[in-house]
This record gives sequence, structure tokens and C-alpha cells, in this order.
Amino acid sequence: MKFPGANSFKLTMALLVVGCAGDAPEDAADSAPAPVMAVVDGSCGDVYGAEVCTWAETTDGSVTSFGATVPMGSIEGAPDEMEMAWPPLVAALVPLPDPVREQMGVHSLKVYWEAHGHPPGPYLVPHFDFHFYTIDAATTDAIDCSDESKPEALPAGYALPDVDIPELGNLIGLCVPEMGMHALLEEELQSEETFSGTMVIGYYEGDPIFFEPMITRSLLMEGQTFSLDMPSVPGTVEGVRLPTRFEAQFDAEENAYRFVFSD
Repeated sequence: MKFPGANSFKLTMALLVVGCAGDAPEDAADSAPAPVMAVVDGSCGDVYGAEVCTWAETTDGSVTSFGATVPMGSIEGAPDEMEMAWPPLVAALVPLPDPVREQMGVHSLKVYWEAHGHPPGPYLVPHFDFHFYTIDAATTDAIDCSDESKPEALPAGYALPDVDIPELGNLIGLCVPEMGMHALLEEELQSEETFSGTMVIGYYEGDPIFFEPMITRSLLMEGQTFSLDMPSVPGTVEGVRLPTRFEAQFDAEENAYRFVFSD
């Protein structure tokens, strides 16, 4: 099985054959054409010695799913030790394919590696942040957290905490420059156990601007397919359609994950 997303992959199309045994009806020429299914490559970015690539699947030109291929080489190659940086360093910025930007309003993927984790407590374990942004890269880079406005409504079960971090001060809405605010599951925030994988919803100026599978390296190293709950997000802006499902599909032959967002 080959994953879409590598630069060597070409735009592929496959016709879905429909019909039944027997003679074709006389009006076959007037029947609806079979849907055209395609895989559309996005871009790739080097993440610790291996390429993370974005892609989309379409039917008759409409996006049915999209995501990124994340090789185990990127996960294994992430350094155990890194100097602390503020704001955190971006491992890669990878644009999404044109159909995803145009139809879903999702522009790019930013990959972050947190070698020591970060506050609050449940997230102080080594993990990756995969930010899928609904604003362009220039707008994201301009976020300075000076706007402290929060959304009128959050997804069910989520909280947007203010977190006091030594040497950095009080982060309103857990806002990080060049990222935005971070809404997290309230039950998870109150837990005394560390997390393994969760879906973060990001905000700035009161609007949702990213969704983020935040996943520990230990979970990814298991090499097993898993899913994370994708919440219903109120207050999305015009032109943005957020997915409702997320699955990290592992392929042992390719030694890679396929992060799949779909409706």
C-alpha cells in the first residue's frame, strides 16, 4: 500500500466502476457518469531527516478527506534534548493542497517537537504538535498575544485556561506567540495523569484558527492505528469547513502514519 503525499507521487485518478451483470440498458449512454476519484499532492517538509507530506482525496473535484503522511523517521529522529525557545521553534511549515485551501479553508500544517513537553502538568512529556491552520502563514507569524479576547463559545467539554508559567508570566488562554490560544479538554486539564493524545482547538481574536492533534512520541512509537475525538467547534468563520473525524492510520510496510481528517 502506498501513501499519497510524497513528491514522487503523481496526481492519480481511478474510476469507480458501477453496474451489474447482464446486458447494458438501451439508455446507458444517458446514465450518470461514474465519479472520478483522485489523490492530490500538497507539499513536503523535512522533519528530523524524513519528509512529512500533505495530500487530499477528492471525488469529482470535491475534497472527501485530507491530511499528512508522517514517517516514523521523523518521530524517531526528533532529538531527546533541545534548548528551550520562546516562541517554540517550528520543525516544518507544510502547505496543504489547493483544493483543501479553497474548499475547506485549511491553509497549512506547522509541526512542532516538544522534547520536554510544556505546561500545564498533563503535557509535560515529550510530544509533537501538529497544527493545521485556517489562516495563512503570514497572519499566524504576526500573532503576538496582545489581543486577549476569547471566543463566546467553546466546544463541549473544552476550557481555555490562563496559565502562569515561570519566567514567561500569565499566558491568557494559554496563548503562545506565532501560534495562538489553546483550548484543551477540561477533564484532561484536571487530571493528575499525563496525556497520550488529544485534539487541541486554537483561537485568536475570538475566532478558531487551528486544530491540532497533540500526540506523545511514546504513542506514535507503538506503530498502531488510533483515532482522536474531533469536537464540534462553534463560531467558525465564513469559508472554513472543519472536519469531524481524525484517524492516525499506521502502515507497517511504509513505516509511516497517515493522518486522515474527514467529515
